Amino acid sequence: MRDDPVGLDVSDCDREPIHIPVSIQPHGMMIVFDAGTLGATHAAGDVEGRLGFDSWPGRPASDLFGAELDATFRDLGDAGPVGLGPVTSVGGEMFDVVAFRTGGSIVVELEPALPAETRASVVLEDLAAAGIALERTAGLRSLCERAAVEFRRLTGYDRVMIYRFLDDDAGVVVAEDRTPGLDGFLNHHFPASDIPKQARALYVRNRIRVIPDVTYRPVPLRAADPAAEPVDLSDSALRSVSPIHVQYLKNMGVAASASISIVKDGVLWGLIACHNLSPRVISYDTRVVCRTLAGGLARQVKAKEEADSYRERLRLRAMEDEATARLGRSPSIREALAAALPDLQRTLGSDGAAVLIGRDVLTSGTCPPEADIRRLATWAAPQAASQTFSTDMLPALYPPADPFAEAASGLLAITASTEEPLVVLWFRAEQIRVVEWAGNPHKAVKMGPGETLSPRASFEAWSETVRGQSRAWTLPEIESGTRLRQILMDARSQKRLRELNEKLAETVADKELLLGRQELLVKEVNHRVQNSLMLVASFLRLQSRAANDDALRRNLDDAQRRIGAVALVHRRLYRADQVETIDLSRYLDELCAETISSLGPEWADQVSVDLAPISIDTDRAVPLGLVLTELVINANKYAYGGAPGPIEITLEQERRNFRLIVADRGRGKVEIGKGFGSRMMGAMVSQIAGEIEYGDNRPGLRAILTAPIHAAGRTGT
Repeated sequence: MRDDPVGLDVSDCDREPIHIPVSIQPHGMMIVFDAGTLGATHAAGDVEGRLGFDSWPGRPASDLFGAELDATFRDLGDAGPVGLGPVTSVGGEMFDVVAFRTGGSIVVELEPALPAETRASVVLEDLAAAGIALERTAGLRSLCERAAVEFRRLTGYDRVMIYRFLDDDAGVVVAEDRTPGLDGFLNHHFPASDIPKQARALYVRNRIRVIPDVTYRPVPLRAADPAAEPVDLSDSALRSVSPIHVQYLKNMGVAASASISIVKDGVLWGLIACHNLSPRVISYDTRVVCRTLAGGLARQVKAKEEADSYRERLRLRAMEDEATARLGRSPSIREALAAALPDLQRTLGSDGAAVLIGRDVLTSGTCPPEADIRRLATWAAPQAASQTFSTDMLPALYPPADPFAEAASGLLAITASTEEPLVVLWFRAEQIRVVEWAGNPHKAVKMGPGETLSPRASFEAWSETVRGQSRAWTLPEIESGTRLRQILMDARSQKRLRELNEKLAETVADKELLLGRQELLVKEVNHRVQNSLMLVASFLRLQSRAANDDALRRNLDDAQRRIGAVALVHRRLYRADQVETIDLSRYLDELCAETISSLGPEWADQVSVDLAPISIDTDRAVPLGLVLTELVINANKYAYGGAPGPIEITLEQERRNFRLIVADRGRGKVEIGKGFGSRMMGAMVSQIAGEIEYGDNRPGLRAILTAPIHAAGRTGT
């Protein structure tokens, strides 16, 4: 939320405990009750005067709100804030009441109810009309533009922006609707430091945040017991915001703001940022409407992104089919590539393309000089030998490219053969971009002795010229390159087979015998490896049965399951034609079945899986399988104490990462151990460059492993 001060770790802002501010905004009141006794433990605001009570500490909820709401509080679950409707105080003031459970407390928020402007049916019709308007938009850009208009119409703010997060967590304003004459931020970029990591996490959890007046003075949350722990206000609408953020808004000239989250598949895609030049209060009903419409907007964003990706994949598939047909008709791969190269160049959206085949170089479009192409192909060939290599910053990875960066700042490369060189290169020209920032993102905030951290003060348009970069390659384009590589490899193999059949017809029998022996050898090696693994597993099983120590028996059983995870990958490798990658969903599905089977028949109906089809490098499957096995074992041990219980396993793709989620509904979060299993899991997660997070599943524990689909350096981006 500020530029990085000189001499100050940028992560300081990321560690600010904004979820426990011990104060609220003054336009409402808050009372916290013990979830067991429903006696008041904390209060903020003039609850004595406005609610008509001289003393609140220890008072039961029924005294303050009546028996009806008292029963409602007792039935609150962990799903988040629940609106309880308007309540009239002893003094006759009407309040909107919202309650939620946090830890061992029930938090009740009261805000003065604004006069009802329209009937509920009219509000619902208005919401439906806004939803239909979003559905009728043609693409993602028009969807965001329409959303800015609809949210401004619903809320009445002076400026409404649709703010999208980029891959590096920086953000850009993709759409805006504002009062005429007001400064705009359309297409302006904001550095990632403007919204710290923990703030982004709260945006996922608490989907709408409102600051009616940035000049407010925080009202302390008073505790009946001064030694009481701070209350977690992550789900609170009244929670006092970070003073750094308040100053940030003041520096922008904003008097009131609202932030509405756009959450797609559980990930923060963007924000609807609302600004007003004067203080502004919006009702609870309006906030509910905005939150509902934002959910619909997120679904529309997902649908339009998936539609765009689907159309691009269809177009690329048609090109691949044509390339396959052309290779089949041509007498040689060289002639086929020479004829198809212009089409390959245009289809992948490149400015130029080149093929190094044997000693020849074929080109189409704008390309570097031939000598540079040969050197570049020599450098790229090993990196593109097993998977597609791509980068939109070639000079940064390959400094010799700097002289021809204008023609080739982007590179996508595939290698179909290293024995007789067959390398295909696609080039994208340098795209000199002038990035408009809301203030200089690189300018350090200087701090003198005794000064405190403050956010950046300037939001004037600041332009940065970015050179040495091209338009980024999309995931469908990279996947298409991978399939073209396989097509060329297949065509080359077929060509070589035809030549062998023509020149060496008399040795066909010997060749088949040789292939048969080779296949027999592979099967024999596989058979022996499988026998060795089964022998170890059987030995562990016998040791487990013979062990008198329960802890030893559990450890032996865990080791047996881990060996099973390795053995399953090995079996799948020699069952499939493609050994470089593996279908992660099929592998995990089989691994889950085997692991659950080993736990006992009573677990058969307890585990549910939802696995998206994702191809992953085979050498990454083994550590991932061990991590999944360990998470299931931990759920068995710690969540249910060895007894059967529900476990949900989900695999999903988010951009170029995958997320593996293992959730139980058991005892909740436990202290992560330091035994062999925990150390092994930590090593496996590091091996695949992943991160694992544990969260509250309400009830139970939710473990989320996030890691790149491909190993670092595979695509070069």
